Amino acid sequence: MTARWRHALDKLERSARCLENGFLVVLLGALVALSSSQILLRNVFSTSLAWGDEAVRLLVLWLALIGAMAASRDGRQIRIDVLPRLLPERWLWMPEAVTAAFTTVVCTAFAWHSTRFVLDSHAFGDTLLGEQPAWLVQVILPIGFGIMAYRYLARAIRAVVERH
Repeated sequence: MTARWRHALDKLERSARCLENGFLVVLLGALVALSSSQILLRNVFSTSLAWGDEAVRLLVLWLALIGAMAASRDGRQIRIDVLPRLLPERWLWMPEAVTAAFTTVVCTAFAWHSTRFVLDSHAFGDTLLGEQPAWLVQVILPIGFGIMAYRYLARAIRAVVERH
């Protein structure tokens, strides 16, 4: 790979990282602000925003998926590392490749079925938050799982290619 392409890919990765982190900050801030305002409105004024609880649930969904994308980006997902402690160094690539490949299959299946779910939601005209099309909010499901599938596939390939 030429230096020009490598530089362009590094720049794209940095931009994607900033975008993901920015989404996380904005969504978390919105979640805290909306949840706090719902509590304040209920306890002080005996009222609340009619759409507030549904919006909080949707914000949690988006935060969970974007957080999982960030964890997959940095390899910071929850894992149990027993095999690397037991295997000789020349075989350390194998558990990483197998688990990354398995995770790729699972994320791909989730992306496929969530795509079908979003398309069905669009076809049936489902709505959320009043009259907003539900598919606009649900689209994070196939996007998030698709990005995670791509990242784990790349991790599996890298583990096999870079083995000693």
